[in-house]
Amino acid sequence: MLSIRKEQMVVFREPAVNDFVKRVMVHLNKCFPAKCEAMGEAKVRAMVKYGSQRAVSYRVSSERDVCKYIDLMLVFGQDFDQDPKLPWASSILNNQAIINPTTKVARLYKAAKKQEKQKGGEAARGQQ
Repeated sequence: MLSIRKEQMVVFREPAVNDFVKRVMVHLNKCFPAKCEAMGEAKVRAMVKYGSQRAVSYRVSSERDVCKYIDLMLVFGQDFDQDPKLPWASSILNNQAIINPTTKVARLYKAAKKQEKQKGGEAARGQQ
């Protein structure tokens, strides 16, 4: 029987993480080109790594869900999950009743869209 030691797992893990970071960076540059250009490659890479860690701290670990979490970071700020001006984010992420991480991210996205819609409406009312 084949056995893989922890040291060997680290060797396998590093290329997988780097590959994920590259794929997310391609996605972010495609979806948020101006923001990514303003940040620069090194900062975007650091943000992807930081966002991955933050997402996992909320038990969000699938690649798709982590990528969505990072999208929200780009829209609402790197620490949107702890921003007192965005209590909906913390409320959803820390809600122990939401067991499924994909459900948690879906609710987070839904709340984010609602926020953006309200924000757009407020901006339009302010121009009148």
